[in-house]
Amino acid sequence: MSEHYKFNQHLKCEFFPCHKGIETTEFNCLFCYCPLYMLKSDCGGDFKINHGIKDCSDCKKPHDKGSYSYVMGKIKMVIERGSDF
Repeated sequence: MSEHYKFNQHLKCEFFPCHKGIETTEFNCLFCYCPLYMLKSDCGGDFKINHGIKDCSDCKKPHDKGSYSYVMGKIKMVIERGSDF
C-alpha cells in the first residue's frame, strides 16, 4: 500500500528548506505550519520562548522522517484543546 500522502516537498518554495539539520531529500513540507504549535510545551518539539512568544525555528519535529506519525499521534490532544473554546 502506498503512503505518499505522508510526505510532501515544495521545492520551489522560497524558504525551502526552512529548517536546518534535515537531509534535503527527507525534508517533509506536509506540516509547513505545525498543527502542534497550540499545544505549547506539550508539543514535544525543540522550541524556545523569545520575548514571551514560542519560537519553533530550531524545531525539526514536523519536518523530519516520521513526522506524519508523530504529529498524528498528538492530533487528538489538539482537537481536545480546540474544543475548549
